[in-house]
Amino acid sequence: MHAASRVSLNAVQERFDEIVKDQDGAGLAKIADDLGAIERFLLNHVVLRKHLAGRSDDPEPKVAAITSLLRGKVGDPSLEIAKAAVAQRWSVSRDLAEALQRLARLATLIAAERDGKIDDVEDELFRFGRTLEANPRLSTLLSDETAPADGRVELLNNVLGGKTTEYTARLLEQSVRSARGEDLDTVVAELADLAAARRGESIAQVTAASELSNEQLDRLREVLSRIYGRKISIHQEVDPSVIGGLSIAIGDEVVDGTVASRLAEAAHELQR
Repeated sequence: MHAASRVSLNAVQERFDEIVKDQDGAGLAKIADDLGAIERFLLNHVVLRKHLAGRSDDPEPKVAAITSLLRGKVGDPSLEIAKAAVAQRWSVSRDLAEALQRLARLATLIAAERDGKIDDVEDELFRFGRTLEANPRLSTLLSDETAPADGRVELLNNVLGGKTTEYTARLLEQSVRSARGEDLDTVVAELADLAAARRGESIAQVTAASELSNEQLDRLREVLSRIYGRKISIHQEVDPSVIGGLSIAIGDEVVDGTVASRLAEAAHELQR
């Protein structure tokens, strides 16, 4: 998002936080479903979305418009969040829809957090992301916006087999229904990052030739947390091709200390 949209998102999230603080699990689930539905509606109605996201000295007409459209179709808390969103100025109209999508996800994560399941959700998202990476065809099918959403959700549920928390299943269903050409494995990685951020952590993707022991993981977590000045959650992946050492990715930053990487660099130098 551009700067103006980030400011708007922060303002809407403040209103969102006020509204959800007293909501129970059912209320949060309703908000998540409502905001997801509003997001999809706006993505499908470009002219309306541009009007609601446009710059205006007086936001009241936009607030009145969204109220007329949604009253009686979504819960009152969701309507209040939507009204707060259209009252803001967005750099591009799609940012309005993405803000509602983010808040829908946050509502589900807050419910998981209050239920003591946020750790499980983060781990399940990571594991599902690995499943998608290993099965590109599955990722393509679930991300195919030209296919009926209900059919893609049915496929998702068959893959999950009821083995995840309800929160992970809801987050993934929201993502499948909102597919707009973006690879689902990328979306799942963003969800895992959002879950970690909710816990005040960042995710380190660690690749090693063999599985690290709990002691090694604890030591690595401690070192990374000290370096980055925040808690670090480690997701490890075993890849024998790295031969030895570690490859660590935190966000866009990659620290590659694998033997394979060093051998490749040496070979490159020899060829120069």
